[in-house]
Amino acid sequence: MSHENVLTDRLREAGYVAQHVERAVGGVIAVAGLVTLEDGSQLFAKTLLDHAHDHDLDVFEVESAGLAALRELAGVHTPDVLLATQRLLVLEKMEPRTDDEAFWERLAHTVAALHTTTADRFGWHRDGWLGRLRQDNTWEQDGHVFFAERRLLRWLAEPLVDAEFDRQERRALERLCAALPELIPAQPPCLNHGDLWQENILATSEGEPVLIDPAVHYGWPESELSMLWCATRPPVSERFFAVYREIAGLDDGWEERMAILHLRELLSVIAHDDDQDGGAAHGVRAVIKPFLRRSGTSGATEAAGGTPE
Repeated sequence: MSHENVLTDRLREAGYVAQHVERAVGGVIAVAGLVTLEDGSQLFAKTLLDHAHDHDLDVFEVESAGLAALRELAGVHTPDVLLATQRLLVLEKMEPRTDDEAFWERLAHTVAALHTTTADRFGWHRDGWLGRLRQDNTWEQDGHVFFAERRLLRWLAEPLVDAEFDRQERRALERLCAALPELIPAQPPCLNHGDLWQENILATSEGEPVLIDPAVHYGWPESELSMLWCATRPPVSERFFAVYREIAGLDDGWEERMAILHLRELLSVIAHDDDQDGGAAHGVRAVIKPFLRRSGTSGATEAAGGTPE
């Protein structure tokens, strides 16, 4: 049975009779698509595949709660959730965005406002998902500890990451994490969408930015920005960063920090077996290179301006 037929059957079980499904691209855990119903109306739906052990997952419950948090806590436009079960998520249809300067400027205002929603610690009241793997959101007072342990080092236990990097490379990542307080300035915990790349940005019928597929938590604002900065995006999106900086402010050197903060996404790509061209692994190695120990020298102390061991 095709993936589209699986989605159609599960929609029928839930009371939605689909006439046509236009499958969406992207995603690593669900089959999703724009659904045209027999009355001509449209909605967006996705379902988990059987091999994902969908009966054990709360992916759609977490996603639904994340969309509500973005909307209720920060006023972000998100699609209305029409149905959320263990196997099926049905959402209000949104529109493709227009990639012009006006849209990316509006998005900068949206994200800057999102980041004004703050907390007194990092994390979230429940764990979430990044793709098909758990996102550890355990509360932590120290942002550097949170990012090191919950966003970087947690990937080392994943089989594909473990297979990709040798012992020296793993130790280099650990040294980078130990040096984070010297590499990343302290930032307050603010509400993060958590997976803010261009495929998760749509629009309302009026052209206002809409955010989908969140991995919500309280984290560093710069870690959020790294997803947009480092991932493929249209050239006009430079307007986003100019406007965000005007509104929210960014500490000097923020561009140089983006690659370090993007490590979480690169490690996730490898863990999900989605690095067919090796680009993510190459990116990780480029960032951790200064922390590799060579001839008895500690790269961490050199990168931080210290004395070699």
